[in-house]
Amino acid sequence: MKTIRGLRWQILALMMLGTVVNYIDRNTLGILAPTLKEQLNFTTEQYSFIVSAFQLCYSLMQPIAGYITDLIGLKLGYAMFAFVWGTAAAMHALAGGWQSMAFFRGLLGISEAAAMPSGVKTSTLWFPAKERSIATGWFNTGSSIGAMVAPPFVIWLSLTYGWQEAFLVTGLLGIGMSALWFMLYRNPENHPRLTNEEHAYILEGQEHVELPKPSVKRVLGKGKFWSIAAARFLTEPAWQTFSFWIPLYMVTTRGMDIKQFALFAWLPFLFGDLGCILSGYLSPFFVKRFRMSLVNSRIAGVGIGALCMVGPALISFSASPITAIFLFSLGAFAHQMLSSLLYALVTDTFEKQDVATATGFGGMAGYMGGMIFSLIIGQLATTIGYEPLFACLTVFDLTAFVIIALVLGERGKTAAPSVPQAATGAAD
Repeated sequence: MKTIRGLRWQILALMMLGTVVNYIDRNTLGILAPTLKEQLNFTTEQYSFIVSAFQLCYSLMQPIAGYITDLIGLKLGYAMFAFVWGTAAAMHALAGGWQSMAFFRGLLGISEAAAMPSGVKTSTLWFPAKERSIATGWFNTGSSIGAMVAPPFVIWLSLTYGWQEAFLVTGLLGIGMSALWFMLYRNPENHPRLTNEEHAYILEGQEHVELPKPSVKRVLGKGKFWSIAAARFLTEPAWQTFSFWIPLYMVTTRGMDIKQFALFAWLPFLFGDLGCILSGYLSPFFVKRFRMSLVNSRIAGVGIGALCMVGPALISFSASPITAIFLFSLGAFAHQMLSSLLYALVTDTFEKQDVATATGFGGMAGYMGGMIFSLIIGQLATTIGYEPLFACLTVFDLTAFVIIALVLGERGKTAAPSVPQAATGAAD
């Protein structure tokens, strides 16, 4: 079988595609929330219960899904979970009220929990350490692309065919992704199209300690894990807010109708894409330009992202709905920048066998934070308004940066003498 030069980037593109599909399925509910509130007759508080059902199941399942993926392997694990999440997404069409919708959301949360652990594990297996921030930035771009594509696509499906058909079609995408992954993915050591040179390049930049199986005890026993988990807990509410609450806020508070919203809803997630991509190249830039250690370069990028998170705090000062969208866009850019670098810090901290497990436990902490914040929005949005709650997101991200800097920062440590440029690694 003919080998392919730069195969690791094609594998990364496959994972990125899976992340796109994952976030289309995940965001369909938020996009249709104004319609569903009318069709299924539920309140803002009940909507927060639906959102929280997904977040609770997702958070509890992430470490389990990560451990299963580490245990049975990336090829079978991701294919299995993608098939189940596609089926669960399609089943949303059967909902007749907020309780049944919450049940289907919970099923989706259980099955989608493997997505990010699998993506981080792909970056760990297929890339040397110096390229992992670039790899995680690019695959995490899929989350923003999916969220960006979803509004016009889902609203078109809903207006043309109906909201049930929108869930059915997006669910079928997940099932198709499962089949595609199972057909095309192999680990580097088993891939017949990987060149010997590229395989050696990948292995050269990786640690060579081989452990027989993943270990929950080993992950939870590391103090560094708890700082990453705390950062996830504080930062994830932002992305959950952008995914599930922006449509409802812009329609009910800012006066947009669903068609007007479709024209602008993709902007925050386009900016999120830019944040993902920039995050990958910031780390190598800081290493080369300022001689930072690899870990410190990641932390510096997290700090820049936290500072850019000022956007949501300024929404209350904006009279124009378009300005509000652009401030959300700045927040999405900031979140995706720091989120990608937090994933990269996991690959720096844990052995290959434990990466998906560690990512899963970190994701559990993040989605618990997102769930709690969604419930708070459901309780307070109708009394104090959305804007003060959006301002809290800025404080959360700045606090997360301080925790990461204090616990993971490598004081006095600098980079090795020779560091390749990010662009050369990204264009093999």
